[in-house]
Amino acid sequence: MQPAPPQAHPAAPDPTRLTTTVAREYVHRACLAEVFLTGCTKHSQSQYTLSGQWPRAHTFFQSADGTGHDPLLTAETFRQAGLLLAHTELGVPLGHHFVMWELAFSTQLDRLDIGPRPTDIELSATCTDITRRGTTATGFRMELSIHRNGEAIAAGGGRFTVITPAVYRRLRGTRPTHTTTPPTTPRNTLPPTTTGRTRTTDVVLSPTNQPNHWLLTPDPTHPVLFDHTSDHHPGMVLLEATRQAACALTTPHTLTPAAITTLFHHYAELDEPCTIHATWATTQQPHHATIHITGHQNNKTIFTSTLTGPLT
Repeated sequence: MQPAPPQAHPAAPDPTRLTTTVAREYVHRACLAEVFLTGCTKHSQSQYTLSGQWPRAHTFFQSADGTGHDPLLTAETFRQAGLLLAHTELGVPLGHHFVMWELAFSTQLDRLDIGPRPTDIELSATCTDITRRGTTATGFRMELSIHRNGEAIAAGGGRFTVITPAVYRRLRGTRPTHTTTPPTTPRNTLPPTTTGRTRTTDVVLSPTNQPNHWLLTPDPTHPVLFDHTSDHHPGMVLLEATRQAACALTTPHTLTPAAITTLFHHYAELDEPCTIHATWATTQQPHHATIHITGHQNNKTIFTSTLTGPLT
């Protein structure tokens, strides 16, 4: 009997063509599971295509019933896109600090459903108003759109300033500039059902004795909002406060944020009270809410935000 011929095995895939996330350091994340971008292709000095993937199940960026992606996942994806482009395309070294002055997004809520597979996304990015010191960008604006299976699901953009470690130390004055663990204080948060959340640990607001005013009191150990330590409240914490304040204002109705436009004016310090205030816009559409939200600390306006979305 002749021995059987050896079976042919398929060639191993080219490692350079395998899909993986971008380096977590490029998007300022500590946990690999919180990195939503997988690649970037440069088309010109200002235009890029980025690829990414949203998970089917996420502990934070998911609708209450688990059937849809949280619209604020768009904001986090935009934030990561800006940082990735800065570090990989605009010459910004790791270790530099970013000031996010603006972030805006709008989504097609009916296109954020979670399917039987993770959601692969493609971002079109255009960087404008780029300022430089030598070969390093010191500031830029970006416009972004997100497509899923060729269909537009979100659009928006933001504006960043880049600061060297030495300048950042001077800017922060006597405050520590190294990353620190936020102070842990007792939290008497709003009920999750009034904030668009299902878990107490995800609530970032506590009641005050003034109507439609709340204290910013996020859980400093939250694995997503404080994925990495910081010397001030991250911008995504302030965006989450925007959503929760709008939901608290409109309760008992359910408000889903379809779009948020935010201007950031100052850092929100970790160790001082920060008050969040929500008001109805002057004009409203039927079954649709427009809410203005502001954050104040030490008699300064920390951020201003406008949220719109359907009411049910």
